[in-house]
Amino acid sequence: MERDPEVNLLQKMKNNTIIRSLSGSLFLIIMTGSMFISPVVFAMVLLFATLVMIKEFLSISVGRAYRNARVFVMAAATTLFTILYLNARYGVSANFFWIIAIPLTAIYAAVLFDKDSRSNNPQDCYKCSSFLFMSLIYIALPFSLLNTILFTNSGEYNPYPLLALFILLWSSDVGAYVFGMAFGQKNGHKLFPSVSPKKSWEGFFGGLITSLIAGITIYYTKITEFSLTLILSLSVTVFLAGVLGDLAESLFKRNFDVKDSGSIMPGHGGLLDRFDGALIAFPLSMAIIKIFT
Repeated sequence: MERDPEVNLLQKMKNNTIIRSLSGSLFLIIMTGSMFISPVVFAMVLLFATLVMIKEFLSISVGRAYRNARVFVMAAATTLFTILYLNARYGVSANFFWIIAIPLTAIYAAVLFDKDSRSNNPQDCYKCSSFLFMSLIYIALPFSLLNTILFTNSGEYNPYPLLALFILLWSSDVGAYVFGMAFGQKNGHKLFPSVSPKKSWEGFFGGLITSLIAGITIYYTKITEFSLTLILSLSVTVFLAGVLGDLAESLFKRNFDVKDSGSIMPGHGGLLDRFDGALIAFPLSMAIIKIFT
């Protein structure tokens, strides 16, 4: 007997939710667990996530071309992250930042002399080289800057401000997903159908509400010393910038006709799919924290 298509759809959605929840829970354990094991362990997790996201980004945009240049991009990202970590934790001179000029120069050389540059259309080479450098600005720089919020001016490790940002981001993601699935799938109002057809205004406001609730919870549980005004401002900033980052990555994938950036997280896709909102939301939030605290 043939099953009702609607029943099949509901079962598929249920299975996807279970897989997504298990995968998300493991991701949560790794991120928060490493955060409180030691700053070195957490730095290694952040650097690993950065390199995986760059790999996913370049796999979509550049493909398998310019292998040597991609290696130097990874080297530049590692250099940037390491220097900012050492500066934030140990006060190592910011002058060491200029070491990054070495792998950056190597990227130019690798692109120029790579066999793909000689065999491809010059316009294609130009586009590929743009994506190589864009990965550093879009991914490596925001995650490297997280080091500046993990340590106080005296170099003391304090993960709670970043933990608060993660809680706000994760809460808004969960709220948007739950409200979107419950109220925005069938008769909902599309948020940005040309870029992301599944996103709805119902999910948008659901994510905003849960982000504000998370902010209030953070304030009253004293996870950080932020004032109520600041934490609510961060709640709105993280949510809005997170939506912007999500849509920006969706547009990027749509341009290359790709559904997910990777498959490292079942039910979620790649790490770039998981951190797309953070790449824009966290730098803005850190700027607010630095200015008003």
